[in-house]
Amino acid sequence: MVKKATLIVICIFIFSLLLSACSSANVTAIEAPVATAAPATEVATGAPEVAPTTPANPEIILATTTSTRDSGLLDDLLPLFEKQTGYTVKMVAVGTGQALTMGKEGSADVLLVHAPSSEVEYMDGGFGLDRYLVMHNDFIIVGPEDDPAKTKDQASTNDVFAAINNTKSIFVSRGDDSGTNKAELKLWKAAAITPEGEWYLVTGQGMGDTLRIASEKAGYTLTDRATYLSMKDTLDLSILCEGDQALLNIYHVITVNPTLWPNANYEGAKTFADWMVSEDTQKVIAEFGVDQYGQALFIADAGKAEDAVK
Repeated sequence: MVKKATLIVICIFIFSLLLSACSSANVTAIEAPVATAAPATEVATGAPEVAPTTPANPEIILATTTSTRDSGLLDDLLPLFEKQTGYTVKMVAVGTGQALTMGKEGSADVLLVHAPSSEVEYMDGGFGLDRYLVMHNDFIIVGPEDDPAKTKDQASTNDVFAAINNTKSIFVSRGDDSGTNKAELKLWKAAAITPEGEWYLVTGQGMGDTLRIASEKAGYTLTDRATYLSMKDTLDLSILCEGDQALLNIYHVITVNPTLWPNANYEGAKTFADWMVSEDTQKVIAEFGVDQYGQALFIADAGKAEDAVK
């Protein structure tokens, strides 16, 4: 009987231990930390931009006209080129004559100029390796609104220059051997006039400064349309003559011949020249000025035949 009672007590004790162990296990399970999902990261909206590889010779010297600078076109183009290619452009804005001289002397890698006849001579002399048509706009004759020479009444550009000469009205010339100056002298020659006298003022300055002086002197001048429109609000000058085929203003990009100048950065120059005539860049050129002036300041021409530019 005693054995039976003892066995019962042992069984009760074992059962109690088992019950206690189960309770402890349940508590541990409840108190264990529950794993949570990691915070969601933002989904990328596009592939990250890949920075261009830095070229071995990353600096390019660009000799260009003051009109491409003063119009603001290069302010839009050069940062895009640098971002897309890894090159850095050092721009030297001078007259086309000076730019071509820089090319002849090996002081520039690439040229952006607008004096076709002088450019052809440059290429024939072996100073340039590649020459591409980029764009055009036009020259215009501007002057005081009261138009003392009555240029608005004239039938042609030749007649306009004759009227200015006959009335000895002030005419302000750049006189800097630029593409614009070359075009102006060609127009005087076509009108069979040699401009001289107190009425004919020579600034030796770029287009922007020449326009400001013409405005101050109430004089006439020849300018590219882009620079005039970009400065119009600061000038007392109106467009008095436009649309003549003789006023066409064509721009080309030219690489300096590395055979003559081995230290020239031809790889960079060619990259710039190719970029200027690329489809995307031509689109930027074609749209430049539309938002601000209601019209494009340049017509994109890459791929066209020279005689198709009008």
